[in-house]
Formats: sequence, structure tokens, C-alpha cells
Amino acid sequence: MSPTSSAPAVAPAPHLLRTITRVCWFLLGALFIFSGLIKLNDPVGTAYKLEEYFEVFAVSVPPLEGFFMWFKNLSRTLSILLSSLEVILGVALLLRWHLRITLWVLLGLLTFFAFLTFYSAAFNKVTDCGCFGDFIKLTPWTSFAKDMFLLVLWLVVFTHQRFLRHSFVTGTFGIMVMTFATAIAIGIGVRALGHLPYFDFLPYKVGNDIGKLMKPAEPARYRYTMTRNGETKTFDTYPTDTTWTYQAMESLNPKTSTPVITDFEVSDVNGNSYTQELLKGSKLVLIVQNTNKTDRDRFLAINKLMEEADKSRRGITALTITSTSAAKFDSFRHDVNLPGPYYFADATVLKSIIRSNPGIMVLQNGVVKAKYHYHDIPELWQIEKVLKE
Repeated sequence: MSPTSSAPAVAPAPHLLRTITRVCWFLLGALFIFSGLIKLNDPVGTAYKLEEYFEVFAVSVPPLEGFFMWFKNLSRTLSILLSSLEVILGVALLLRWHLRITLWVLLGLLTFFAFLTFYSAAFNKVTDCGCFGDFIKLTPWTSFAKDMFLLVLWLVVFTHQRFLRHSFVTGTFGIMVMTFATAIAIGIGVRALGHLPYFDFLPYKVGNDIGKLMKPAEPARYRYTMTRNGETKTFDTYPTDTTWTYQAMESLNPKTSTPVITDFEVSDVNGNSYTQELLKGSKLVLIVQNTNKTDRDRFLAINKLMEEADKSRRGITALTITSTSAAKFDSFRHDVNLPGPYYFADATVLKSIIRSNPGIMVLQNGVVKAKYHYHDIPELWQIEKVLKE
């Protein structure tokens, strides 16, 4: 036997493991950036979800109620900071900038998210974690499974960092790139916070017909399981033969047979429904979600717009919808000299309609023609223009 033949064989390069590691590295970074950007698109919606968590924790841990309620008051700031951090960490990971430190911070964030989603799933406290905003709705257990998947990706990347040695940015240039990424992420969130989401994924987005979405897309269809003399059979229509005994019923089209909008109800001070009337003609609707938190400085411009709208030749009806109690809102409207009639709706519905307090929605026969943040109060000609379109 030759000397060379007795030497141990050189192990082949682990191409497969390298490929798996790099796929996991890319997926982890891309998913963090995607998740962060979706939240930054609607930081107010993300803040609502954080408030829900803080309220639940305040009730679950009474000694720390004040601590959690303090954080609740900072929910909008935390919304932007946490969402921006997801984007920043995702960018840092993809650029392999200080990879080990980035991975440890990612682990902390993943552990925190995994705790929240597990708590939601195990105790049924928060039924939607808001992981991907309103773009993708996940059940609590699906959200937890998603976090477990991300932790597996993290583990693969962390234990095989040798395949990711090359950093794409280093030194001063790396600091500049990450500073730019941080500014962009925070800027996106701040811009959305001060106006409206860039993309609206809720049922009341511009172009949607509220009245149509309050009705099912198609009639409900069911499959019935029946038994007779030990025989089990399924029917797509309920059998008229009374010798069959009912066992179970399964919906065949639960999504299309359920209206997209199920909780939209507007009433006057006496509790009489105004919903159908609201969905007729041209309406300029001022949404005042909560008089305690509404921006009172904007009501001079809002009052002017509503008075002009009532005098418009296009037959626009200007009105207000609020979730505040009748007595409190009556006092408020006198304080700000708010003109026109006012009606009432559920607070959660109003938060879904528009991420602004106050906010303006323009309706034409139930179709949402436009929505405006209180920082972007339009002129009457802009309202009339969207009603013509």
C-alpha cells in the first residue's frame, strides 16, 4: 500500500450545508424586513395591537398594572421603534454587518415575539398578534408556529456562521449604510403616523362599497351528514326523507357566505339606525373616535369644510360619527362649534374605518371615495372632484 493511499480522505466541501445556511440567512433577513415594513405601513394599527397586549398584561398581573399602562401610553412610539428595529436588523443581517451581534439581538426580539404569540394562543387573550399587520391575518397558533420557524432559521444561521464570513459593509461605510437604513425605516413610520397608511388593507379602503361588503358574496352552502339503519351518508341539501337522522353539518363556503363587514352599524342619539341612510347619496363623514384624544386644533378648518359642504351644489350631507357617549359628545361639539348632525358607532369600527382622530371619509352611495387625515384636511373642490370620479 502506498503512503498516499493510507492517508485519510479529505472531506468534500459541504456545499449543501452552505446552501442551506445561506437560504436560511436570506429568508430570516427578508422576513424581518417584510414584517417591519408591513407594520410601519400602519403604525397606528400596530399601536392598537400593542395597547391590547398591555391591557391584557395589566389585568393578568395586577401588581404591575401601572407599569403596563405606562407602556400603553407610549404605544405609538413603541410601534415605530419596534417595527423599525425589525427592518434595521433585517438589513444588518442581509449585509452581514456585525453578524454575531446582530444575531444575538435578533434572538432577543424573536424570543419576545414567541412569548407574545404563545401567550395569545395558550390563553386566547389576543386573537391576532398583528405580526404582518392587516395584510396577512394569522391565528394565534399559526403566529406561534411562524415564530418557531424563524427561530429554526436563526439556529441554522447562528451555528453555521462560518459560511457567512464575508461582510458586505464594514467600517465607516457600514455605519453610513446602517444609519441611512435606520433613517428610512423610522421616516416611513413617522410619515404614516402623521397621515394615513400608504396601503390600506382594511374593509373600508378607498374604492370599497360598504353596503355590498355587508352582504355575503354568495348564499351559504352546507353538507349534511345523516344516518339510517347503521348507514352514514352525506347530502348537499337537507333530505326530505324523514327516515334519515341528522348527525352533523359542515359549511362548504364559510368565507364567501360570510359578509366581509359584519359590525358596521350607525345610529342616532335615540338608538334608531342610520346605517342605510348613510349609504345613500353623497356624504362627508367626520370620524371622531374619542373626544379625549382628538386633535382640537384642527376643528376650525374642519368646521369650515363641513359648512361649505352643506352649501355645495352637489348635494353633500356633512355629518359626524363618534363612539363617545351622547352627553359627552354634545358638550364637546359645543366647545369646538361643530356643525351638522352627529351619530354613533362602535369604537373598534371607527378605528378600522380611518387611522386618524379626527378623520374624514367621503361616501357616494356607500362607496368610499376618499379618506383624509386631520393633517391633510381637503378643500371643498377636492371633495367635489372625487365625487365626480
